[in-house]
Amino acid sequence: MAFIEEGDPESPAVVFLHGFPTSSFLWREFVPLFAPWTHVIAPDLLGCGGSGMPEKAELHIRAQVGYIRELLAGLGVDGFAVVGHGHGGGIAQLLAMEGGVEALVLVDSIAFDAWPSQATKALQGQAPEERREDVVREAFDAFLERAMAKPERLTETLRDAYVVPFIGEEGVRAFFRGIDAADGVGLTGTEDALAELDCPTLILWGEDDPYLPVQVGERLNDAIQTSSLAILPGCSHLLPEDAPETIAPLAFDYLRSKYLGRPHSHGEPGVVAIPLERRPPGA
Repeated sequence: MAFIEEGDPESPAVVFLHGFPTSSFLWREFVPLFAPWTHVIAPDLLGCGGSGMPEKAELHIRAQVGYIRELLAGLGVDGFAVVGHGHGGGIAQLLAMEGGVEALVLVDSIAFDAWPSQATKALQGQAPEERREDVVREAFDAFLERAMAKPERLTETLRDAYVVPFIGEEGVRAFFRGIDAADGVGLTGTEDALAELDCPTLILWGEDDPYLPVQVGERLNDAIQTSSLAILPGCSHLLPEDAPETIAPLAFDYLRSKYLGRPHSHGEPGVVAIPLERRPPGA
């Protein structure tokens, strides 16, 4: 498993989990902000990015939980905060329900029965002869154009960073194995378990997410008693690409207060205040 590791290993750990079909490249604006304060660990999920693409390894979110636990054990990390996007948010929820997660940030996360998307189901239905490199490229183009609300940010560098690991014979097989691994299993019926979480949780959502609508974020916010929800207008599913200058400082300031136990900063360059929707006491 390839991973980025920055910061002091003795500092509190923050684990960043991307979704499929992205990679740890998604967190490039977050790592420099968090590293001076925390032990940053940003893996490429197995089958993605620079990590291995073994033919026989399971790639569904339940298996990925185990791989992340193995990585953290190898690094000597027990308690940690986790920031998860998309499928990474689903993995983060499972980690939190197992224990050891001290704070949680969910960004346009899969949840409940609201996945896989119709686009993923269509790709799962592709015949073997249709599982080709040109189909992968077309799927990526369609995904990135829908998942980013700000087309000026969709550069060739960004596109290549995400698609290149899935090019070539091995990459194409890995892409469709990742697609097939989105089986919708593991998060259905978790409302009671989520209600028992006592870790502070921040939920960030792009208002125009076409894959996981805002209602999914609101449902998560209702289920997790310790959560706050921030909805960002004019943003789509890849919120860390659409608005990193907003959500990276927001996530950092939240975790600095709720996880590191340091007070919120005020007036610090780059920090953008966003009103959070909070549940009334006892509701």
